[in-house]
Amino acid sequence: MSFNATPRPVIILTHEFYPKRGGIATFTEEIARAAVEIGHPVEVWTHRLSPGSTEKPWPFAVKRLPLDGSHDLSCRLRLIRELFRERRRLRHATVYLAEPGPMLAWMLLLPFGAVRARRLVLTFHGSEILRFHSDPATRFLTRRLLRRAFRVSTLTRYTQQLLCERFPEAITKTFRTPGALRADFANTPSSVSPLAPAAGKVIILTVGRLHPRKGQLVSLEALQSLSPELLERIEYWIVGSSTKPHYEQTLHAAAARPGLTVRFLGNLSDETLEEVYAQADIFALTSIDHGHSVEGFGLVYLEASAHGLPVIAHHVGGVSEAVAEGETGLLVTPHQPAALTEAFRTLIEDAPLRRRMGEAGRLWARRNTWTRAAELLFSPGDEVPDDSAST
Repeated sequence: MSFNATPRPVIILTHEFYPKRGGIATFTEEIARAAVEIGHPVEVWTHRLSPGSTEKPWPFAVKRLPLDGSHDLSCRLRLIRELFRERRRLRHATVYLAEPGPMLAWMLLLPFGAVRARRLVLTFHGSEILRFHSDPATRFLTRRLLRRAFRVSTLTRYTQQLLCERFPEAITKTFRTPGALRADFANTPSSVSPLAPAAGKVIILTVGRLHPRKGQLVSLEALQSLSPELLERIEYWIVGSSTKPHYEQTLHAAAARPGLTVRFLGNLSDETLEEVYAQADIFALTSIDHGHSVEGFGLVYLEASAHGLPVIAHHVGGVSEAVAEGETGLLVTPHQPAALTEAFRTLIEDAPLRRRMGEAGRLWARRNTWTRAAELLFSPGDEVPDDSAST
């Protein structure tokens, strides 16, 4: 993309960045890379490195702040102090609040007017919309933030509708920046595997933090309802770190029931995860709404499709924009366990269908790019970008 004027510097504020993992951390990193590729000087301001972690080489500047990356008041106040110190720089930059952590801090600055950006750009992912709206004070401040914002993006139509219904201030400023594959994604897994599934077994894989919203227990119980003959043919592999100890205990107790072989693989490195994807036959992530937490999109569905895996998921939130029903996977209405078990049975028994969906998924996962998302976020014009080319 070429610009008529020198691109403005972009300062990205985020509490979700390496070495943290997850969809928002991936989103932030890829937007930063893409902004550099289209010519913007970029700085990412983020939390301190966790113990034992070392900084990676980045194509953009990274400023580590004395923050732990939480949403609590003390973390917000520390970020506010840093923003106040750098207020002169911020006035000449596009400031991008990539997720809810820095939004909460910026909201507290609004009444004072001491810290302003040349342009303020926001991205909403899903759950924070419900949380912000549920608290009267935060709802009031979110409306002020949206009025101050220059542009606002969401990853899906679902999230866009959720935002605009609860915060009409966003309607004239909002457009979509759909998620895409990691820039370094290459479907060239190692031939050496860390696991050895039993010969002929169909491997069902779930990747995601161990949390009730991610629905691991739902998938586990649906699989356990299969016939004994099918249970002998499958293994269920669960990848992800524990965020809810009680939920993890519940999962392990359920997995101990006889019949289904379940492997808890923990939090894997990217390299090992690639190898695990290469061995799997079906990807399952049956997310459910949980309080104010919703599945706004799910980059992991794209990653699974890019590895050639058919997907089983719930038709909830923005998942239908990451999984094409009947083409790249099967979507099931939440809280219908018999229908979910039937979806698993269908893909376990039908290897040709798995292959067709897997091949369709490889193409589907590549239909959007981070470069396009960065162009929409940071293009020089004053109008709301046209996102009609995004799918």
